[in-house]
Amino acid sequence: MNGDSTGPGPPDGRIILIMDGDCALCSWGARTIARHDRRDVFRIATVQSAFGQARLIEQGLDPADPDSWLLLDGETALTGSDAVIAAGRLLSGPWPVLAALGAIIPRPVREPLYRFMARNRIAWFGRGDLCALPDESLRAKLIER
Repeated sequence: MNGDSTGPGPPDGRIILIMDGDCALCSWGARTIARHDRRDVFRIATVQSAFGQARLIEQGLDPADPDSWLLLDGETALTGSDAVIAAGRLLSGPWPVLAALGAIIPRPVREPLYRFMARNRIAWFGRGDLCALPDESLRAKLIER
């Protein structure tokens, strides 16, 4: 964890993922990423954190929008299904294959499906606290709680 900095990114230059810290689906996703990030390339922040909100605003995104899922890799910023696919490609296990299958779906079809799921994720999966008692692998990736 890198404290309460709202600066541009973690000092280690890792890929930053910003997701909803109050969503059970996003919490599951963050834990899955922490377990399958064998090369230790990701750092994770929540949209509720000052750091996450600052990064979303810098990219012209609304931190209150449920669609806001952001991947920052140097000068590259990806949102929505593009961010999920890019993250999946860098994980171990089945995730690169699933990401490749997801990328086959044309973006004009894939993105509305992603947005539909994002808007309904709390109703379908409930609330969860990403930062509540995170396991050691996730705690090591959190930028701030």
